[in-house]
Amino acid sequence: MAAATIFGHYKGEPFAQANIYGAWWFSLLWALLAAAGIMWIIKRKALRPGLVAIHLSMVIILAGALITHLTAKSGYLHLREGEKAVDTFKSYDDSKTYQLPFKVELKKFDIIYHQGTDAVNDYVSKLNIIDNGTMQEAQVSMNKISSYHNVRLLQSSYDSDGKGTVLSVNIDPWGIGITYLGYALFFLSLIWMLIDPKGTFRKLLKSPLLKAAGMVCLMLFPASALNPAKASAASSASEVKAADGSTLMTVPKETADKFGQLLVNYNDRICPVQTLALDFLKKINGSRSYKGLSPEQVMLSYIYYTEQWDNEPLIKVKNGALRKQLQLKKYSTVADFFTNAGGYRLAQMLTEYYNNNVNDAMHKEAAKIDEKLMLIMSLRQSEPLKLFPIIINDRQHPHDYSNVVWASPTDKKIGLIKNKDEQLFIRHFFPLIYEALANGNTADANMLMEKMGKYQRKQGGQSIPDDSQLTAEKIYNAVPFATVLFMLNLTMGIISLLLLLFYNENKTARIIAYAIMLLSFAALTLAIALRWIIGGTVPMSNGYETMLLVAWIVMLTALLFSHRIQLLLPFGFIISGFFLLVSHINQMDPQISHIMPVLNSPLLSVHVSIIMAAYALLSITFLCSLSALICKIWKKTAVHEERLTLTSRLFLFPSLTFLGIGIFTGAIWANVSWGQYWSWDPKEVWALITMMVYAAAVHTTSLPAMRRPNFYNVYVATAFLTIIMTYFGVNYILGGMHSYA
Repeated sequence: MAAATIFGHYKGEPFAQANIYGAWWFSLLWALLAAAGIMWIIKRKALRPGLVAIHLSMVIILAGALITHLTAKSGYLHLREGEKAVDTFKSYDDSKTYQLPFKVELKKFDIIYHQGTDAVNDYVSKLNIIDNGTMQEAQVSMNKISSYHNVRLLQSSYDSDGKGTVLSVNIDPWGIGITYLGYALFFLSLIWMLIDPKGTFRKLLKSPLLKAAGMVCLMLFPASALNPAKASAASSASEVKAADGSTLMTVPKETADKFGQLLVNYNDRICPVQTLALDFLKKINGSRSYKGLSPEQVMLSYIYYTEQWDNEPLIKVKNGALRKQLQLKKYSTVADFFTNAGGYRLAQMLTEYYNNNVNDAMHKEAAKIDEKLMLIMSLRQSEPLKLFPIIINDRQHPHDYSNVVWASPTDKKIGLIKNKDEQLFIRHFFPLIYEALANGNTADANMLMEKMGKYQRKQGGQSIPDDSQLTAEKIYNAVPFATVLFMLNLTMGIISLLLLLFYNENKTARIIAYAIMLLSFAALTLAIALRWIIGGTVPMSNGYETMLLVAWIVMLTALLFSHRIQLLLPFGFIISGFFLLVSHINQMDPQISHIMPVLNSPLLSVHVSIIMAAYALLSITFLCSLSALICKIWKKTAVHEERLTLTSRLFLFPSLTFLGIGIFTGAIWANVSWGQYWSWDPKEVWALITMMVYAAAVHTTSLPAMRRPNFYNVYVATAFLTIIMTYFGVNYILGGMHSYA
């Protein structure tokens, strides 16, 4: 299966579907695996109810999948408004045409947008179903299917003109029920595995080694971690020196703060300008302030004093090879990337990168620098500054559900405003601010900012976020939660673990560590809650948010069970700190945005939270096994090694429970959203591989090697590579439907 995902990446998913997943020999392998399991159970007379039930559930799931494969019909249906009803649909490869037991026509297709933005909230197809002369209305949208006579219609796509829809059609009267029966039995069996009085998990819980574990930790961490932004923004009265030694022209902080409180359509979301300014500075400079200036000051100053700011070393260049090639400094100016004759110094590298597929580290950095420069150029043209809500009464505007759009001062939509005074105010808003500042009249500039705020509130209508969302976003922008917490947790974890290996138990230190963990957990909980309030949906829709969730679950686990397994405190610090650190890698985007329509389902929080809980617990098993191997190499006492191995085995059982339930909850969700519960997407495949690899570690009877601590620890430590591949490898290498997660 692992090889199939790689073949699918290089040769295309249709190739993998046709030649591997859909091949007869692949189904035969699954059948042989099921048969071998049944024969082993019969031969060994392993007839414990829980063991039989969990293996029987897998057989039922495979049987349901086989019945679906052999009997189900699936394809697509293309409908247009105003056209006659149809009673057939085509297979996805257009090779077959199937008959429907009724006729269906498209009454109307709607795209629902989030108020005031171009971000899609939902796609809705309103249908008429005609059966034997009777007509009934039906509606299909994302995650909301319509079912009639065992035919399920699901929203798939739509025509570019908004007058047609493409529906997925699925007819599977037998396979779904059998498969769901297998899922239900599987879920119950996994839960029974944890509560079975005679089961391995309950026996491990009774081990006296769990209570004997000790840990020592010190409250030693960088004081600067608690105050990463201690340099306050410069006041209007202070002078900031430019790179050439002259006074750097800047907007007064009071005016910039009022500018930051205005609203803007950024990333297809109405949010404070503060968010746009903070992201602008972090993207350009990699920091939250510049020479003591706030992000709002930097952005507004760049707008007004462009020539001087073009010569400020604001752009961070990470790649050493690029700096050497172009003779740049780590922080370079806009002017550094242009010759005296106006030539673009990155032009050749960009041509090689985009046209000749030269994608080494230097060329990738050149492309990133180009993006930073384009962002600055767009700011010069006021393109990101969509501060002006305009009521559009023009029916040609695509927003049927909202007549408010947010425009920049150079947007052509401003010409649609009938009130000429209003037009003039918008077009001259920034020049008027500049004029007031140039004359030293800060009060007038601040008054104009306040006037714009009132205008936004009046014209913005329902697109304006509520006060709780705006307050939450200001708090979230003010505190870099993840940055502070990963520094704190990693430092505490490393110190705690080192002291654990070399010193005896210390109750006072353990209490201090628990208190710090509790504070860290509370801070991360606040960060997640703020993102939830700001976005309006549970924050589990991208890589950054799921990393925060995993760290949260790890800390919660450590807090709940450290009284019994005291090793969890240092491990909880290290693992949560690691995941918070990973959330800062360049590929992960911490921006808050509207959730994709396909993810707008209650099953999102269920599926993702359970899967992330599994990953969190498996990370604990990994660190325990790795530490046990280190103890073995360092020839520490056997008690340390036994304790760590026991903890690893203990957490393996709930990990598998969460992973199994999470995977097949996702399958149920996929069946609701796409009409098929398993599509052999790379993320699905690697999640299944992960579950099978870790499941082998609990089969100590059929695999006696798993009883040996050294073999078990090496196996479990190595198995963690499957999680890395599932989470990161699929997202950034293989791609697929789940590459956003």
